[in-house]
Amino acid sequence: MSASLALDLSAPLESTRLQLEPLLAGHAAAFFEPLQDDAVYQWISMDKPTTVETLAAGWKRGESRLSPDGLYAWPCWALRRKSDGRYIGRVDAEVNAALAAVNVGYYLFAPMWGQGFATEAVVAVTQHLIQQGVRRMVATVTVGNTASARVLHKAGFAFARILVANDTVAGVLVDDEEYVHTGPEGHPLDV
Repeated sequence: MSASLALDLSAPLESTRLQLEPLLAGHAAAFFEPLQDDAVYQWISMDKPTTVETLAAGWKRGESRLSPDGLYAWPCWALRRKSDGRYIGRVDAEVNAALAAVNVGYYLFAPMWGQGFATEAVVAVTQHLIQQGVRRMVATVTVGNTASARVLHKAGFAFARILVANDTVAGVLVDDEEYVHTGPEGHPLDV
């Protein structure tokens, strides 16, 4: 994966109500407190950050937008609400050299749930990735997370299969639902 392509995949984006900014270490201060809310971790395997500094250090390592082995682009965006400038969550992807997004993920802070922001952000990201040549996108949600499944469906993803014991949430092994982004006619995008 070239460094220039990884940066192109991570370009700033905009939707009707959101600015999607490439995630930087400097975002950690705004994200730290909302990431202390246990509700955020109900469906995701991410660990709660212990300090602003450790969160910033982790995000600093990702600012190149390349995986450490250079095989994947890691575009990642901080979601900022236009109406008040408040950060409300993030969207990220992992894109391989064949231009397949093997993992599209997102989270919103709990007070932002149910307002359509996740769908708006995921649609903006998937449209951008398609414009950059990404031909296939895959996302997973923990079985039972119907809100995230609805987001993916609205964003053009279709249910593909159940992945048994695919992730660990709060120390418990869980099954995931896999979704694949579909093309304009409802057919899965080719790799």
